[in-house]
Amino acid sequence: MADTALMPIPGAIDPVPTPREVTPRADGRVDLLGLPRPRIAELLEAAGLDKKAAKLRAKQVFHWLYHRGVTDFEAMTDIAKTMRPWLATRFVIGRPEIVLAQHSSDGTRKWLLRTDDGHEFEMVFIPDADRGTLCVSSQVGCTLNCRFCHTGTMRLVRNLTPGEIVGQVMLARDALGEWPKGAMDGLDDDEDEGGYSSDGRLLTNIVMMGMGEPLYNFDNVRDALKLVMDGDGLALSKRRITLSTSGVVPMMARCGEEIGVNLAVSLHAVSKEVRDEIVPINRKYGLEELLQACADYPGASNARRITFEYVMLKDKNDSDEDARELVRLIKRYKLPAKVNLIPFNPWPGAIYECSSPERVRRFSDIVFEAGISAPVRTPRGRDIDAACGQLKTAAQKMSRAELDRLAEEKQAALG
Repeated sequence: MADTALMPIPGAIDPVPTPREVTPRADGRVDLLGLPRPRIAELLEAAGLDKKAAKLRAKQVFHWLYHRGVTDFEAMTDIAKTMRPWLATRFVIGRPEIVLAQHSSDGTRKWLLRTDDGHEFEMVFIPDADRGTLCVSSQVGCTLNCRFCHTGTMRLVRNLTPGEIVGQVMLARDALGEWPKGAMDGLDDDEDEGGYSSDGRLLTNIVMMGMGEPLYNFDNVRDALKLVMDGDGLALSKRRITLSTSGVVPMMARCGEEIGVNLAVSLHAVSKEVRDEIVPINRKYGLEELLQACADYPGASNARRITFEYVMLKDKNDSDEDARELVRLIKRYKLPAKVNLIPFNPWPGAIYECSSPERVRRFSDIVFEAGISAPVRTPRGRDIDAACGQLKTAAQKMSRAELDRLAEEKQAALG
C-alpha cells in the first residue's frame, strides 16, 4: 500500500493512491503484462488449472512474454495447442496503444500512447553514439507543477500500472526489433547500422524521467522495474536504470533499498526562495532534508554517483554565486555527485528563458573547477517536443484543433 499521506489527491481517475494491478478491459480478459510469475500462476489457478500446472504454465508464459516479447499465445510453441486457445479466451498480452509516433531530425523518437481506458501519455527514445536511452513515464499527467516544465501544466489523471510502465520498454523493443529472433527488422532502412552494446542492442539504458513523479507511484514503478531487471525477463542491469525524483524525501530510502537503481534528483536551484518557486515540492521537503536523503541513499558511491539535474534559467538560477553555492552544498553533505546542466527547453506560455550559452559554460566551469563533473546536456528532440521538460500529450492540442475544425465547418454551413 502506498503512503497515502504523500499524495492525498492523486488524480481524477484514481480517488486514492492504492496501486491498481491492471487496467480493466472492456472484453473482460486480464492483461498479463506487468505481472510477475507468482501472480500469473495465481490467475491461472483461479481460472481452473491445478497448482502444479499453473506454476509450470506461468513460467512458460513469463518467458515468452518478457524474454521473447510475444503478444499472441499461439506463438508459445512449448505450450500445448489445446491450451493456447484456453489462455487466449481468458487473458491477453497487451501493449499500450500507439496513437502517434514521431521522429526528430536528430534521431530522437517520441510516441504518444493510450491506455485501455483511454488516457494518453508519452515516451521518448534517445539514441547516442554509445548508448540508447528510453525515457519512461510513470503517470498520466503530473501533480508537481514545476514552473519550468510543460508536463507540470497538466493535471494528474492517474498512476500508470506496472504493465503500462513496462509496456513502454516492450514497445520500444518492438519498434527496434530487439527481441531474440534474428534481424533488427523493426528499424527504418536508414537506421539499420550500428549497435550500442556487446549484444548489439540499441536500447541499453532506461530513465524514469518521463511524465509524472515516479516516487508518487512507488509500488507500480518498483514492480515494473523488477520485471525489467529480472534475469529471466528483460534482464537489464540496475546500473543501467536511473530513477529521477523531484524530491519525495520519505520514499527515497525505499527506492534505494527496494529497487536499487541509480538516483537522479531534479534540483534546479540552491536557495529556498528560488526552489520554492520553480519546484513547489520544496515547500514540503526542503533543500536540507532533500540533500540529507541523498547522502543517506543506499548504494550511492563514487562508482554510482547521484545525478543532480539542473535546468538553466536566465537570471533565475544561473549566476556564479548559484554555481558556488551548488558546490558548497554538495561538499557540505559529502555527496558522491555529478551535475547535469540542462538548457531550458521553451514551450508556449513558459515564463522563463534559457540562459545564454556563455552563462551555461561559465556555470559549468565553476562546478568543474571544484572537482565535480558538470556536463551540459545537448538538447534532443526539440523539434517534436521530446526534450527535457517538454513532454505533454498531444491530446489537448488535438482536441483543440478538432474543436476549431468543427467550428469552421459549422460557420461554413451557416454562411
